[in-house]
Amino acid sequence: MLILGLLALAGCATESTTRTSTPARVEAARPMIAAAPTAAGPIWPASAPQIHARYAIMIDARTGRTLYQKNADVHSQVASTQKLMTSLVLLQRGDLSGTLTIEREDTLVEPGKLNVRAGQTYSRMALFSAMLVKSENDAAAALARDHSGSIPAFASEMNRLAREIGANDSYFVNPHGLPASQYSTARDMAIIAFHAYREPIMRRLMATKYYTFLYADGRAKQLENTNKLLGRSMICNGMKTGFTNAAGRCLVSSGTNGNREVILVQLGSKTNYIFDDAETMMQWGLHSGSPFSLASY
Repeated sequence: MLILGLLALAGCATESTTRTSTPARVEAARPMIAAAPTAAGPIWPASAPQIHARYAIMIDARTGRTLYQKNADVHSQVASTQKLMTSLVLLQRGDLSGTLTIEREDTLVEPGKLNVRAGQTYSRMALFSAMLVKSENDAAAALARDHSGSIPAFASEMNRLAREIGANDSYFVNPHGLPASQYSTARDMAIIAFHAYREPIMRRLMATKYYTFLYADGRAKQLENTNKLLGRSMICNGMKTGFTNAAGRCLVSSGTNGNREVILVQLGSKTNYIFDDAETMMQWGLHSGSPFSLASY
């Protein structure tokens, strides 16, 4: 059980088929990424660069302090960025060692997917890697079903863990983010990303540009990370993309200049400029962003 300690944070506003559960990881504290004062308005600070995302927030990745926000508490679909929550459940409440056997129900999700086949056996870590690097939905479905017995049961675990870490304004129904009957907020996704950033396995995979997936029949496929900032931006060190027609383009990105680390959540962008916006905003946050202080109000 995560300890519900309070950080001094403020916002502007491989082979075994037998699986054993591991206890939940204990965190020293959870971020309380606070809402903006009403007077601050939906976008703060006004001096920040303009971005196309309808909902956004930037936090200091070390402290959780909010550096920027834009409509950060409005419900929105988050598409595949919710695989960050999926990954936290699998890491903190499960066991990624050993293997699993694909079942037919795992293969019925919409693309993108690996197109693995029922009856094939894969290591959990290989599927986990494909899910985070290339955002493969059948990998997410197989891991979730294997972990909890069913997708609804896994979604319940996602929602339970979300509440425990303080992401109280989210509702998930599956591990991959495709249907429209689920939602989160930019602020909740920042809280989830704050915890994901502290998982070494996730950090490594989210910063991996290419991953080679080996199929049961001996084929190999090189998967390219969906985060186009990797290899293009000197400051970006990972996180997760998402897209559906309803959610728009979504991106959770992290960056560092060696002295400071930031996490940026962008949801509901309707343009292809989301990666350009991310780099501009992270540069601002790393070099110019001035965190709000509760003492000012």
